[in-house]
Amino acid sequence: MKKLLFVTGLIALMCEAAFGAVNLQDMDFRRVNPTVRIKDITEVEGARGNQLTGIGLVTGLNGTGDNSQMAVQMMRNVMRNFGVTLDARSVRTRNLAVVSVTATLPPYVRPGQTIDVNVNTMGNASNLQGGVLIQSPLRAADGQVYAVAQGPVVVGGMSAQGANASRTQNVPTAGRVPGGAIVEREVPAEYSMGGQVALLLRQPDFNTAQRIADAINRVYGVVAYPVDAGRVEINLPGQYVQAPTAFLANMGGLEIEPDTTAKVAVNERNGTVVMGGNVRISSVGVAHGNLVVNVGETATVVQPEPFSRGATVVTGRTDITADEEGGSMIAMPATTTVRDMVRVLNSLGARPRDIIEILQAIDKAGALHGELIVM
Repeated sequence: MKKLLFVTGLIALMCEAAFGAVNLQDMDFRRVNPTVRIKDITEVEGARGNQLTGIGLVTGLNGTGDNSQMAVQMMRNVMRNFGVTLDARSVRTRNLAVVSVTATLPPYVRPGQTIDVNVNTMGNASNLQGGVLIQSPLRAADGQVYAVAQGPVVVGGMSAQGANASRTQNVPTAGRVPGGAIVEREVPAEYSMGGQVALLLRQPDFNTAQRIADAINRVYGVVAYPVDAGRVEINLPGQYVQAPTAFLANMGGLEIEPDTTAKVAVNERNGTVVMGGNVRISSVGVAHGNLVVNVGETATVVQPEPFSRGATVVTGRTDITADEEGGSMIAMPATTTVRDMVRVLNSLGARPRDIIEILQAIDKAGALHGELIVM
């Protein structure tokens, strides 16, 4: 049976097989969220990454590449750039593959620095292991080339095939080229305009935005105010108008206790339940039981009466029994901590998938005070 995992904030209850039984009584669930730095939950507006994409060829494959017309055409185009004209019928190789090349250009990156790129097959290539990406330009949405990628492809999977069997592990048709793209053009990061900077919350919340503004104002005076749940504007203090970088460095280390929306996330495919520490439930009664139906088939031999000229036959006998195992009705009080929720649900002796159904029923009854997310 898969383990039921409850997470509050960043604290996880690890499986008992590895660490022994977890005593919930010894754990402090009173603090729902930890104290974190402002820089860990926000981003500076104007300093953003940009997506880059391109099409390239991976060469040097050991017969695991493409044999599609797309690969043939790209090979002819590449050779034409070097002054070699190839006939389509003369290109008969499976040692190359057409791939999509993607990367994210981080903020503050300057020309000459390198970034990682991802490559993924676009044709019928079966394995990129041992391949080398040849020079491929990477463009942004404006059509300009911002980086050029080239280098050996690192594949996280493997594929092996024999005469009568084959084995594939992970995905050998996708890989990475670490540091494989050289930045050719930078994107200016304009994060300070008119003596102001703005912070964008990664998890928008009105309470968190107000707490960020309060923490900044306690140190630098009344300079920050929340615009909405996801944005806090800051007027740079006088001594930092010409040095916004120094202000962001000092301000980012201020600590607050963020607030979060009460959520319960369930994954019905693998039976995982993740419950935030601020989830509450009203007082409800929960009945839980498993109806077990057993159907048994018994073969019975029927003998005819003496001198009746009958025949011996074999007939089947069906026995059906139904049993409600583990049926129970438990009053679940209004809880104030995750520990109470864990204790009550565990007392039902339910499996993870049963607990998912219980949580869905509690939500339908209007007793779950939080957002139920089914993944």
